[in-house]
Amino acid sequence: MTDMTLEQFAERASALRAEIAKTVQGQGAAVDQLLIALFARGHVLLEGPPGTAKTLLARSFAAALDLAFGRIQFTPDLMPGDVLGANLFEFNTGQFRLVKGPVFTDILLADEINRAPPKTQAALLQAMNERVVTIDGEDHALGDHFQVIATQNPIEQQGTYPLPEAQNDRFLFKLLIHFPDRETELSVLTRHAALSLDFTARTEPIDAVLAGADLDAARSLIDSIRLDEKILAYILDLVRATREDPEIREGASTRAADALAAAVRAAAALDGRDYAIPDDVQALFAPAMRHRVILGPAAEIEGRTPDEVLAAIIARIEAPR
Repeated sequence: MTDMTLEQFAERASALRAEIAKTVQGQGAAVDQLLIALFARGHVLLEGPPGTAKTLLARSFAAALDLAFGRIQFTPDLMPGDVLGANLFEFNTGQFRLVKGPVFTDILLADEINRAPPKTQAALLQAMNERVVTIDGEDHALGDHFQVIATQNPIEQQGTYPLPEAQNDRFLFKLLIHFPDRETELSVLTRHAALSLDFTARTEPIDAVLAGADLDAARSLIDSIRLDEKILAYILDLVRATREDPEIREGASTRAADALAAAVRAAAALDGRDYAIPDDVQALFAPAMRHRVILGPAAEIEGRTPDEVLAAIIARIEAPR
């Protein structure tokens, strides 16, 4: 693995953005946060109503990486063994053989993860935290490149289950995918109107532009970025404020603070800097915390959203100069 400079890192990131833009329009912020999560070794949850290109975004992102890709369509009858795999007895050899499940990959698309019951969702807990799965008492490594990109529809829609709190805490970001603005939506329709109605012909082929060795080099570059003590203290003050805010019933964990710090390092590199600034922390605070905090009854009755409460915390906590 060769060293990577900030300039080379910016070139790789731009190439990834360009490939994803071949199929997904109007989601620039989400793409940037997917890149931050990739380089910071974090998992991502995409939430939005049906038809907002969540699955397409995840598939396009994976296609731009020269890594193994797997997909699981989560359904109410999906079992943990369908995710992890199982040891099957072979009568001709008299031995058990591991049949690996789709979790054994680099980039795993967990599509509509909240369609499966909590027991099946929990099958990913160890994999997401340790990049290891245990089957019949034996540990199996998934590799350093393992990343989960999950999609879900909002929990108020019929036929969905809320994710367990422990599962939410293992996602670095929860990204909210909204309908595009009118100009972007018209551009999508115009482009599709010029193409065949055959679905397979409606998307441009995406080239893999980031190999595993380049990803390792990029992550080493992120590891070399150190956060000033004032930035670390600012991150901690914001996270601790979620535990003390009267509108929040359950605040964010120490894991959340550590994950935010890692994301801030990656965000600084994407902006061409080898140091972080308070703006990096503020921009990533809501994506990193909105799924980890649980609002109290009073805030829910008033119709407050996690993002509104988190924005109030940012406004209240003084940023370092």
